[in-house]
Amino acid sequence: MHESARHIVDLYQRHAQAWDRARRANTQAFHSEQAWFERFRQVMGTGRQVLDLGCGGGEPVARYLLEHGYAVTGVDSSAALLDQCRQRFPQQQWINADMRGLALDQDFAGILAWNSLFHLSPDDQRAMFAVFERHAGPGCALMFTSGPAAGEAIGEFEGEALYHASLDPGEYCTLLDTHGFEVVQQVSEDPECCGLTVWLARGIY
Repeated sequence: MHESARHIVDLYQRHAQAWDRARRANTQAFHSEQAWFERFRQVMGTGRQVLDLGCGGGEPVARYLLEHGYAVTGVDSSAALLDQCRQRFPQQQWINADMRGLALDQDFAGILAWNSLFHLSPDDQRAMFAVFERHAGPGCALMFTSGPAAGEAIGEFEGEALYHASLDPGEYCTLLDTHGFEVVQQVSEDPECCGLTVWLARGIY
């Protein structure tokens, strides 16, 4: 495992303002992502409670969900990014926690790990599927991004190494099935969504 995997939490805390500015400024990227969020909403059906794991500063994902009538519980390990969330959307629930150990004793109609799950090591990603299951209400929509194949990829942000990892697609399918989800749609390196590899699943219970 690359050394940068151990510094994800610190990196986002140190560079919270720069990350938030970059994410909000890239409106074209979120425009391309919206088709997936519309599919996510369709899978959720009438449910209104969404758990956003790795919510960042709440822009643009939480804003999009709130504008469409959903309630958001956001979880992030960066206190600085959560401060932005609380300033922007004070009526929502914002939790400073590591999503790897999350146990909220609450069910959700939708769970997101959008551009966050892939910052975890392979073993931590495997363990996250129990966290998803623990927080999934009946027919829960689950959407996350991964890499297209098993391995590590080291990017860069603010001059520092930024860790990404992925499992094999077949292993994601097995983990989803084991933890009570079925794949609704999956696209690797979606050319209509900035090349992201996206998984959309539905709880089968």
